[in-house]
Amino acid sequence: MDYEQFFRERLGSLKAEGRYRVFADMARLAGRFPRALWHERPDAEPREVTIWCSNDYLGMGQHPAVLAAMQAAIAAHGAGAGGTRNISGTTHGHVLLERELAAWHGKQAALLFTSGFVSNEATLGVLARQLPDAVVFSDAQNHASMIAGIRNSRAEYHVFRHNDAAHLRELLAKVDRGRPKIVAFESVYSMDGDIAPIAALCDAAQEYGALTYLDEVHAVGMYGATGAGIAERDRLAHRIDVIEGTFAKAFGLIGGYIAGSAALVDFVRSHAPGFIFTTALPPAIVAGIRASLAVLRDAGDLRAQHQERARHLRDRLIEAGLPVMVNESHIVPIVVGEPNACKAISDRLLRGFGHYAQPINYPTVPKGTERLRFTPAPQHDDAMIEDLVRALGTCWRELSLPIAV
Repeated sequence: MDYEQFFRERLGSLKAEGRYRVFADMARLAGRFPRALWHERPDAEPREVTIWCSNDYLGMGQHPAVLAAMQAAIAAHGAGAGGTRNISGTTHGHVLLERELAAWHGKQAALLFTSGFVSNEATLGVLARQLPDAVVFSDAQNHASMIAGIRNSRAEYHVFRHNDAAHLRELLAKVDRGRPKIVAFESVYSMDGDIAPIAALCDAAQEYGALTYLDEVHAVGMYGATGAGIAERDRLAHRIDVIEGTFAKAFGLIGGYIAGSAALVDFVRSHAPGFIFTTALPPAIVAGIRASLAVLRDAGDLRAQHQERARHLRDRLIEAGLPVMVNESHIVPIVVGEPNACKAISDRLLRGFGHYAQPINYPTVPKGTERLRFTPAPQHDDAMIEDLVRALGTCWRELSLPIAV
């Protein structure tokens, strides 16, 4: 077989379909979020642009307290953790952070992972694989990391219609009540920005004796009185058996975690290969996470500013006649509906107007729903928003895309 030819042909197909991913070469500017330097070509000077698609939702990746904590940790402990959690890699910072996360979510214990993807894949994988004859019920729009964990477990699984508690109940009713069950869903869905009916899903799960697994990746830090997520906001955390989160979004760093009962967390710690056989998070990252958490617990004003910025951008885009997907979260998607047009708008925004929004195409979203996904932060001011809205209107007219009158 000509392996290189195979690779080239498959890549060519992706490019023809408009699904080939091109990474924007960005250098974020400390203290000036959401501004960054865009390196378009090696032979050209970088240009300063505004980022609109960052998952550093609150700008915590550049918060002075976070940077100071990380710098101090490097000076005190060096760069790396030095091993897996089992073999010399558990620092005192790891232990303290897990205690703080458990308390934050009102759970007995927490466990750190190297990313949010890993925490989902490892936890769902080990629970579904180890619980005898388990069945998993997964929301149709769950993240790829959750799907990977479920599939890799080789357990039986069923997909219920998105946010449809009645359909979940129908599927649960078809399975023997004595079998272990896991109902897995998210709180805020990152592509549409909609929020799960957590209470109704918990009602169905608990009626049939299922564990509840909630991915709060796009909610922790941003919702609830102390930022502990939608489950805290809706006073439902006590009904969730496993809360999963990340440090790569509102915390502004990297890493993931779960929180739950002491026995469940210890079980995952003892059986999940994705936890056991990888190097621990570096001490400086852990220190930055702890500093970010300390800020976020008391950041009600910052959360209010964040929501206000999202509402303001959404309102201005609607007023401009652009096809906004309306939701109640901080995520502001605009549907383009065709992959090549979606990329063309993204390229024009960046090259022509200095606004960076990555095109979101299949398989991240279904074909025909290709979109630009905007995540305004508290640091995006009115002038930035007005300039973006004008630029988008120009792009829409240039491509003869429909605008609401």
